[in-house]
Amino acid sequence: MPKPFKKNQKRYNKGPVAPKLAGNVLVFFLVFMLLVALYTVLSGGAKKSDVVSLSLVASQVSDGNVKSIDVSGDKLSITLSDGTLETSKKETESGLSETLSRYGVSPDLLKKVDVSVASESSASFWLLTILPIALPIVFIILFFWFVARQVRGAGVQALSFGQSKAKITDPSDKNNKVTFKDVAGNKEAKIELTEIVDFLRNPKKFLDIGARIPKGVMLTGAPGTGKTLLARAVAGEANVPFFHLSGSEFVEMFVGVGASRVRDLFQMAKRAAPAIVFIDEIDAVGRVRGGGMGGGNDEREQTLNQILVEMDGFEPNEKVIVMAATNRGDVLDPALLRPGRFDRRVMLDLPDRADREEILNIHSREKPFAEDVNLKVIAERTPGFSGADLYSLMNEGAILAAREDRKKVSQFDLIRSIEKVMLGPERKSHLLSLEEKRIVAYHEAGHAIVGSVLPESDPVHKVSIVSRGRAGGYTLSLPLEEKRLESRQSFYDDLAGLFGGYVAEKMVIGDITTGPSNDLQVATNLARAMVTRWGMSDAIGPVALENDGGRLIGGGMPVEHGYSENMSKEIDAEVKRILEEARTRAEETLTKHRSALDAVANKLIEVETLEQPEYEEIIKMHGIVPKKKG
Repeated sequence: MPKPFKKNQKRYNKGPVAPKLAGNVLVFFLVFMLLVALYTVLSGGAKKSDVVSLSLVASQVSDGNVKSIDVSGDKLSITLSDGTLETSKKETESGLSETLSRYGVSPDLLKKVDVSVASESSASFWLLTILPIALPIVFIILFFWFVARQVRGAGVQALSFGQSKAKITDPSDKNNKVTFKDVAGNKEAKIELTEIVDFLRNPKKFLDIGARIPKGVMLTGAPGTGKTLLARAVAGEANVPFFHLSGSEFVEMFVGVGASRVRDLFQMAKRAAPAIVFIDEIDAVGRVRGGGMGGGNDEREQTLNQILVEMDGFEPNEKVIVMAATNRGDVLDPALLRPGRFDRRVMLDLPDRADREEILNIHSREKPFAEDVNLKVIAERTPGFSGADLYSLMNEGAILAAREDRKKVSQFDLIRSIEKVMLGPERKSHLLSLEEKRIVAYHEAGHAIVGSVLPESDPVHKVSIVSRGRAGGYTLSLPLEEKRLESRQSFYDDLAGLFGGYVAEKMVIGDITTGPSNDLQVATNLARAMVTRWGMSDAIGPVALENDGGRLIGGGMPVEHGYSENMSKEIDAEVKRILEEARTRAEETLTKHRSALDAVANKLIEVETLEQPEYEEIIKMHGIVPKKKG
């Protein structure tokens, strides 16, 4: 069993010292002024009295003008018959009667005066005598002590500047604990990671047979596929501490800070072993070295070097596993991926239909559903969605239901949330003129008709001219079955479908608008990829002239291309030929099925949105057979 994890990592406030010091000095000054004002009020609140000589007091007693005398130590407070207050002092060692008798006051006259004797309280003595002197001294001492403490705190913060900022999840924290039950899909990835869990639980089984568990596991996949969630699930299954931080948290403007934080992180993990260290977005510090991209690059390279050294320093029985995640595995330094460091790479793909249904079931645990909800249908209508997209879909569905004051989430809410996640919210305030509405209707009808006629295109599930996000309208096409490989013919049909809106506008209004701008960008990029990346051009041949993503060449320096100007001209000519061929196919298709185009467009102008059954009824009336599964 792993030993319990102790939370003994000290955290310091990394805020600036100077503003704090100035603020605290201001508070001290205000408190001091408040106390001075309070003392002034208390000391000046009593009625002012005249100070008279003792002989005058004796004379007033003899004349019968004194009503009362209050004796407090050597102080006399005299109240005359008319209410006037006077003060005087007597000798400390003698009493009042003895003192006044020396001035000729008989005891009988003194008996007519109300005399009261009170001992002086220690509180008033401290308040009126000692406090005015002691209070400023105390404040000066406190002020200098506080300033010294702040300066010492600045030194502590400077020393803690290189400490790790890792967030630590205690294995006993039930609220944040994640296990494999909370992760749907990624079956192969979970099988790979189960060995890591077994090693952390029982390393002796592996060490006895001479096996060494991988020191590092690199999780690679598209954004939202669950890399961080899987790493947390490994820690939850193994019931070990989980140190989590981002690659960017290592890097500061000061060279050496990142390396210091790496050392501190691995020291913390070794003390808490068995443990898991998870570095998210490791490409922030793990890119190919030697680019020479400025001063900050030195700090990044030093941080990467320290990570490499720390991973090499692990012994087989350290029981610390380093996990990392990235969306860009192609830009990582080869030294990170060599055996002995991140020598196990786990690929996370986008979920298929069955996996999407499992993910939807997990995200629906705490949501009340209406009777009509069918998550299988939602999974079928969300190809290409990642786990994060599906979470957003379920959350948006619940928000839509709550916005309409309903207690349960219906199927209609989830259908609407699919389009919201894909395209953005409806822009109901974006009103079109009648002519613009007609143009958009023909544009979307053109996409739909071409997609329904060409054999390799995906069937149309919905056509709408309601604006969403930046789109004036949209045609939703979904595949009959999910495919891992795409053929050249399917790309040709997709290109023709992209030109459907462009051709329909030109046929109907005799002109071209800005509406097809995004369609043309997507079509051009697709045609160029067919030529330069996938070898789908007979003229250019099976040659990969460009790579995916950033096209990085030795040393990490980006370049525009790696071929000659003559080849570039041939590529441009081939891309233009493919696009022109797609436009011609779209024009031929819409010319042949002009009646279906007009019917769909007119219906869209009337109702704005056509679902699959309504759309298929219209095209069947004009001789187009809808695509069906199987």
